Amino acid sequence: MNRPPNQLFTRRHFLGQAGVAAGAGLVGSALVNKQGLALAPPKRPRVAAIYTTMFHQSHSYNILRAFLGPYYFNGVMTDPGCEIVSIYADQFPQADMTRSVAKKFKIPLYPSIDAALCQGGKEFDVDAVLLIGEHGQYPKTERGVVMYPRKQFFDKIVAVMDRTQRYAPIFNDKHLSYRWDWAKQMYDTARDRGIPFMAGSSVPLAERRPNIELPGGAEIQDAVSIHGGGIESYDFHGLEVLQSFVEARKGGEAGVSRVEFLTGDALARAGREGRWSQELLDAALDAERNIGRQRQRGRNVVPEPNYHEAVPPKPVKPRHGILLTYADGFQATMLTAGNTGSRWDFACRLKGEPKIQATAIYNGPWGNRNLFRALSHAIQHLFKTHQEPYPVERTLLVTGILDAAMRSHEKGGAVINTPELEFSYQPIDFRQQRENGASWEKITVHTRQPLDFEPLDSKLTQL
Repeated sequence: MNRPPNQLFTRRHFLGQAGVAAGAGLVGSALVNKQGLALAPPKRPRVAAIYTTMFHQSHSYNILRAFLGPYYFNGVMTDPGCEIVSIYADQFPQADMTRSVAKKFKIPLYPSIDAALCQGGKEFDVDAVLLIGEHGQYPKTERGVVMYPRKQFFDKIVAVMDRTQRYAPIFNDKHLSYRWDWAKQMYDTARDRGIPFMAGSSVPLAERRPNIELPGGAEIQDAVSIHGGGIESYDFHGLEVLQSFVEARKGGEAGVSRVEFLTGDALARAGREGRWSQELLDAALDAERNIGRQRQRGRNVVPEPNYHEAVPPKPVKPRHGILLTYADGFQATMLTAGNTGSRWDFACRLKGEPKIQATAIYNGPWGNRNLFRALSHAIQHLFKTHQEPYPVERTLLVTGILDAAMRSHEKGGAVINTPELEFSYQPIDFRQQRENGASWEKITVHTRQPLDFEPLDSKLTQL
């Protein structure tokens, strides 16, 4: 087994001086001066937004919306507690909103990442960096994966920090890179320099219906996650949903030894052989079916219409699946069902319990755009406290799984052995960063969705 990546520290790593439990995946105050002395996190961090492009409901649009005005989180109007002080955008498509947003909120728009981080000067001059490398026109790999410049952006950000020997938290949207070796380099660089680092999907932070909580150290026998979107871009979210549950199993995360991407007859045959569970798939989709009927909160029963495409009738035949064998012998599967980007479900079987644990991840009455409220809230937690709200190792592992899955897919479902992914980490309780559903008593299916960049939830109106 490889050495756990969260132990790959060098002499430049000063987290021990900051009193941080690195083995738990937590990073403390890593903002330092040129002498290497730790500085206290500022009360209201100044944030540089570095992204590929912005248009209506793009990732940069949805994440920044909760940074530029108060927003509902768990039903409470919440101040972001951060200031966006500079912007760098890599592309300006016809539907670009960057220039109008920068003008409206009087935020300087800079021509380079270096200039945005230094606010036009020569010294690193912000307290945190928001890196959103999603959307835009970029080339694809031979496997059809978009080569988003997350690693290139990250390297430029760290280069500015290195120049002044002053390091600050970085959030990287979605997986770290389309290449495993680059993702590992990003992780190692952050750990080497003591940079509080966070990445990942918005979906694990959403409301669970029903709100299942697996007990700490649960003995999970089998697990599946379900999504309804496309290959790779939505597989990432489905894998993060899966990992956000199973990483808390007894013994903590042990890493992944083998990955397979199966379709058609090969996937069906694997199901008949018991390598993935139709029963768990059905239970996960049944949890989603219940969302369209009603929800109960206290004594109030609130009817709700189906919030996206109807669940396919039984028996559901998944379009493709990613089968995982973990280093501790545990097995789990990510499956697809139907054709909608709004489907996120999970089910598992616990040792000694006959009842299957199943839930649907509810994305709010406006669909996936409301997933970003909780994500922005978690990012703000990182920027204000310099503590990672959940393990970045989760996203590192999922990045590697996804890379291996795409190689398996390219090779017709071949087994991909992944010794590089056999690393361990311990989970972090991230319940405080999740949406509990109370916001959907404030924002309902009858609330008008803003079409322009209007961040103030207090100005929302009813249809």
